[in-house]
Amino acid sequence: MSPRSPHNIDAYNEPRDRQAGTLVMTEQWWRERYDEIAEHGYKLRPRYHPRWQPSWLKSGKDFYTVEDGQPTILRAAMDATRIRDNRQVMLKKVLPAEGPHELNINRLFSSPELARMPHNHCAPLLDVIELQRPETQKLMVSPFLRPFNQPRMQTFGEFVAFFTQICEGLRFMHERNVAHRDCTANNIMLDPSGMYPNGFHPAKIDRNRNFKGTAKAYTRTQRPPVYYFIDFGLSRQYASRDVTDEPLRGGDKSAPEHRSGRRCNPFHTDIYYIGNLVREEFMNKRYGFEFMEDLIGSMTHEDPARRPRIEEVLQKFARIRQSLSKAKLRSAIISRKAPRLFMVIKRAGHSVRTVKYIVSRRPAIPDPYT
Repeated sequence: MSPRSPHNIDAYNEPRDRQAGTLVMTEQWWRERYDEIAEHGYKLRPRYHPRWQPSWLKSGKDFYTVEDGQPTILRAAMDATRIRDNRQVMLKKVLPAEGPHELNINRLFSSPELARMPHNHCAPLLDVIELQRPETQKLMVSPFLRPFNQPRMQTFGEFVAFFTQICEGLRFMHERNVAHRDCTANNIMLDPSGMYPNGFHPAKIDRNRNFKGTAKAYTRTQRPPVYYFIDFGLSRQYASRDVTDEPLRGGDKSAPEHRSGRRCNPFHTDIYYIGNLVREEFMNKRYGFEFMEDLIGSMTHEDPARRPRIEEVLQKFARIRQSLSKAKLRSAIISRKAPRLFMVIKRAGHSVRTVKYIVSRRPAIPDPYT
């Protein structure tokens, strides 16, 4: 899981007399279960300790400048630390009424047979704990992940590595007749353990864990990350891929087949979501993605039946990948909104970084498995 999640609510819809910086209602649920969660081997941040007193009341600092003033405004999830090894993790409530298949699908892809397969890009399920006080509540424990686009990708080779992995991951799911049904920007993450070896703060991800400085970071080319799908609350396993189901709108509500409200094939919609993510996050915002136009056009076709299966997407992208020169792969991704002077400065800095990559024999396409 990650600090960013579709399970956000308006956590600031609070009583007007709530003191600034103190716990919001969604956080109070976790404070009430702090001790029981610790009994299972996981520790919440000091902010959620039952006897927590805001540090800024004594120091006179503004609450937003100190570690224990950083809130979590997720409705169903919370960051934590695994006590035995100090590993950052995410805890997420199992809510059967909202995601009836979520726990089972997590368990499927984290089974011993599937977990070790390199093309499995479903976030691992590390543990399931069951709280008893004051009511029964299961919590899934997952790795602490980071949004796939934070920080932004610097080179086209980094994009190629990203797109390859998520398509391989979607194929892995589809081969087992599982449709994600919400494989959108909020639900694709990266494993930050290489890029951020000392971790980062859950609420302000550019800060280090103790909130006293900037998080130490490496680039994707220096330390290639693995990308993961998260949040299987809308996911479902079917008997085959030739099915129709009621449309479910997740993070991306633009799929053409959802306009009518009629039953549709969720595997076709998964293809649309990945294609539209590339279109919205890269092609519309960055220069130089013309090489993706035909493939993304087919993936986002108005007629779902005319979209390629994920196997075809990978075959076509393999040819695109082979056609890209090393110079193109190592070149900088530039924002369409960047001022001209900024573009000149960025390219100069990028040239220096590229020389270092070449000298140190960093591949143009950073692959975490090599």
